[in-house]
Amino acid sequence: MTSATAADYGWVRSSSSPSSSPFGYALEIGYTLTLVRGVSPAELLSLAGAEQRGVSIGLDTLIGEHQKLIHESDGWDESVIAGACTVQGEGGDWTLALAFGGDLGSPRFMEELSAGTRAVSHSSNGGKPMHFFHWHENGELRTTFEWPSVRTGSTPDELNAVMTEVGLNPTGDEAPDVDRKAALFALAERLTGVRVTEELLAEAEYRMTDLPKAPADEWKSVTIDITDAYGKRTYVQLRPDQL
Repeated sequence: MTSATAADYGWVRSSSSPSSSPFGYALEIGYTLTLVRGVSPAELLSLAGAEQRGVSIGLDTLIGEHQKLIHESDGWDESVIAGACTVQGEGGDWTLALAFGGDLGSPRFMEELSAGTRAVSHSSNGGKPMHFFHWHENGELRTTFEWPSVRTGSTPDELNAVMTEVGLNPTGDEAPDVDRKAALFALAERLTGVRVTEELLAEAEYRMTDLPKAPADEWKSVTIDITDAYGKRTYVQLRPDQL
């Protein structure tokens, strides 16, 4: 296991060239970043039911295709643009898949994708404060959360020590000087051995696809974060059967 912490992923929020920062665009529009061991990019995209569109040399091309899709669909479409490439991690080859505005980390897809292997994903829905992390092992959802202190899965507490080491707090409020998104990148590296860098994302050769959006009723839960006038934060997690 690597020793990555949130400090190793400071580039997520800051870039030497902010206007062209590939992850800056992902944070703005929403994204899912998925890592899976021993499954090729073509296999991953086939399992996702994606329509392949060829190869994108560099992330700028992938971003351009996503912007084109948004323009052609007047801001809404049944699919989003995703790219997948091979990266090196613990135990050999992994596939990194990055989807803009879509969900490559839906539980149904991840269960199938992780059969016999490991799959990790984290995501954001763009401007709204919803950021998710999923760890699947051999088809089983082991740990998942939006807020680090509100976890579910078959082993919700197994990552607690590692979460603390990367800068997350599994028992309460987060440290104000820790970027939670950077810490999620570090947590994903601890589980995969894949060091994601700005250069890797910007320069990779992606197998590019149209990715169908997950049905709206696939969501499992939502966490409401309320901060009162005194700065006290309250978390309420709701499931579909509670609404």
